[in-house]
Amino acid sequence: MTSSLWGLSSAEIEALLLSFRISMVAVVSALPFAIIVATLLTQRHFRGRVIVDAIVHLPLILPPVVMGYLLLISFGTRAPLGHWLLTQWDIRLVFSWTGAALAAAIISFPFQVRSIRLALESIDPGLYQAAATLGAHRIDRFISITLPLALPGIIAGATTAFAASLGEFGAIITFVSNIPGETRTLPLAIYTAIQTPGGELAAARLAGLSIVLAFLGLLGSEWAMRHIRKREHS
Repeated sequence: MTSSLWGLSSAEIEALLLSFRISMVAVVSALPFAIIVATLLTQRHFRGRVIVDAIVHLPLILPPVVMGYLLLISFGTRAPLGHWLLTQWDIRLVFSWTGAALAAAIISFPFQVRSIRLALESIDPGLYQAAATLGAHRIDRFISITLPLALPGIIAGATTAFAASLGEFGAIITFVSNIPGETRTLPLAIYTAIQTPGGELAAARLAGLSIVLAFLGLLGSEWAMRHIRKREHS
């Protein structure tokens, strides 16, 4: 049965909304950690900085299927950590949308860290020194100087991570499988349509929708950053 929304079926709309839900949860939940990690990585005298930097960017190097497999052996119901979460807190990440959000968050985490780190490194250190001479504590400097000046990088990182989460496939299908209504996101719906006889039109329609969403996301990010820069210079 076909819906009136862009000619998408109810199952395709379900996959689209689930993708938005998973991507939003992935970005929002990872953003505070991305800000903290990016701040730490800007500290030149931070011990173990190189190792932390390598670990953070590891998802960019490893195949997404490998990341999904690592999540599966870590958070599966038979794995020690996954079994503990299930028995103690009734949390089951494997084969659930929350597990898909976790996989998307890990895969897209480096995008947030890199953008925020670049924004932090572009801040003039003299601003911190001037604020310190005026009696501003570290937390005050972070709230009044760091966050406002790093806002374009935060928005750019969050937008890029959101787009990457929408397009994530390997880690999600490996960790949480391809379950309709639970873990079947937009990329998995495209994969399912390709594997279904006569599903070429649906696959093309969903692929086109993915391209449009990615394009709108990039335009929205650019508009937001330009708007913020105008406010800063006004």
